[in-house]
Formats: sequence, structure tokens, C-alpha cells
Amino acid sequence: MLTAASAVAGLALPTGTAFVQAAPVASPGIQGGNVGHYRFRVGDISATVLSDGLIGGPPRVYASNAPEAELQDVLRRAFLPTERMTLNLNTLLIETNGRRILLEAGAGQTMGPQGGRIFENLAGVGLRPEDIDVVVVSHTHPDHVGNLRTADGGKAFPRASVFAPRADWDFFVRNNPDLSYMPVPEDFRSNFAAAIKRSIEPVIDEIELYEAGAEIVPGLSTLPAFGHTPGMANFLVQSGSDQLLLTADLAYHPIVNVDRPWVPGPDRDKDTALASRRRIFDMAAADRLLVLGFHYPFPGLGRMLKTDAGYAWVPVNWQF
Repeated sequence: MLTAASAVAGLALPTGTAFVQAAPVASPGIQGGNVGHYRFRVGDISATVLSDGLIGGPPRVYASNAPEAELQDVLRRAFLPTERMTLNLNTLLIETNGRRILLEAGAGQTMGPQGGRIFENLAGVGLRPEDIDVVVVSHTHPDHVGNLRTADGGKAFPRASVFAPRADWDFFVRNNPDLSYMPVPEDFRSNFAAAIKRSIEPVIDEIELYEAGAEIVPGLSTLPAFGHTPGMANFLVQSGSDQLLLTADLAYHPIVNVDRPWVPGPDRDKDTALASRRRIFDMAAADRLLVLGFHYPFPGLGRMLKTDAGYAWVPVNWQF
């Protein structure tokens, strides 16, 4: 199984979120667990959510301004652990006009050993990494670019053109980013930055940079969603009257960032991120868009409902 290797070894947050230097890990995957892919359609476009596995950390990281007692109560009422929040990694494969396009590369094992499942799930739908024509990332955090590099340092998707937002590339790749805004230990921040640069090494000389708002291919456009990172984009997939909105990291988990208005700690510019979140959530609710949340419980599909207090997340019914 192909997997990405992280830049560093042995760093773990108190609840176990880690960067680990690891060999490929055997996972339950298709053989011993539930299937990690989910098929549906957006008009004439074939779409498949491919799980890259899980990451996670202390709930406080993802709900930075929540009163502690209220945060604990909300988690308990949702039947979630109070000491650790688990986040999914929901990449999306779309097949349109004879091209296979992967939206988000996934984490690999840059943020813990439970990532890197995308390759076995790709195999589960009968495809190989070399069958991917285009990879587009919304921003350059490790959980979105980690799988661009194989364990031996090669290009994981050997035929694919890779697109990334220009402002993120300038901030995270061409410079040494100031990550002091992130509510994690300093060594975690350093390793986070190193994992980004290591992950993109195989594509650094051929990356195609885009400005949020650009159309990547017919049927796939990008929307500015700045704040979480300098250049983060959301994706809009459209075929005829059908649309799918991918919200990247506007929110980490619907329990704390949609149903509650709490602010994700990793947002670099929290005011700008909040404005992006409200603008795009309002659009999703008003237009009754199908939405895919990158970190939401698999397969991450649902709709935004506008409420008196803000928003509510309504998962879609499972399609068989």
C-alpha cells in the first residue's frame, strides 16, 4: 500500500494527536472493516468520497472560544468523547469529461498513523494512483497534502497535475511560516511546517498555482474562503442544475463549528475565517446545496440549515 511518510518523529499532543515517522501501517481497511468509499452523482458527474482515515486532538483545539463546561456538556450530549475529538479525512474523486480529479490529497501519516487509507480505498473502486489525472488541494496543511509523497519520497499520483492556492504556497512553502497563532505546542508547530514542505517535495517543480475564484476544469470552480489559511478555497462542483459544495476546513466538526458557533483554533485570521464561514454557510443554506465537509463524520455529506441561533447540520440519507 502506498502511504506518505511524515517529516518528523515522536511528537504527540496530550491526547495522542501525533506526527510520526512510520512505515506503512496495516489497517482494517477493506479487508477487516467497513468500506471507505461512498458513491453518488452530481448531475452527469460521477462522485466518490474516499476516506483517508482519521486524525484528531483535544476538543479545545477545534472550539477555541467555547466555555469549558458547555463544551464538555455539548460533547456528552452528542455521545462524543470529552477528551479527544476524532476528525475524518473525506477526499472526493470526481470523474468528468474523461478525467479523474481528486479534491484534497489527504494526510497520509503526517498527522498520525490512522491516515493514509486513500490508496486502499481507491483500489476498492478499481483504480490505482496512476489513474488520477488531477489533484486539487484547498490549502496546504499536512492533512490536505500529505499523500502527495510516497514513503520512499516519490510522487504518489505519478500522472497527475497538482493544483494549490498561490497565497498558501507563498506563505507555507516559499517562506518559513509564523504559526504562533496555532493553539498547540511549539515543537508541534515546527513539525507541522516541516511536514508541509516534505509532503510537497515531489511536486514542487511542477505545481500549478491558482487564485481562489478560478475554474480548474469545466464543472469545477473554486471559491475564496480565506482566513483558515491565507489562500484557502472551497470547491463548487456543478453539472446542469446539480451542485456540490466542498467546504474544506471552514469547520472541523458540525457539533462544535456548525450547530455551535465556536471558533476553530487553527484559523490563522479568525475574523476573516468567521466572515468566510458565515458567507458560505449562508449561501449553502439559501441555495439548499449539497455540502461535503472534509472532516465531518464519513461520508461527510449533508446540508446547512439556517436557524435563529445560526446554523444546523443535516446529514443526507445514505444512498444504496
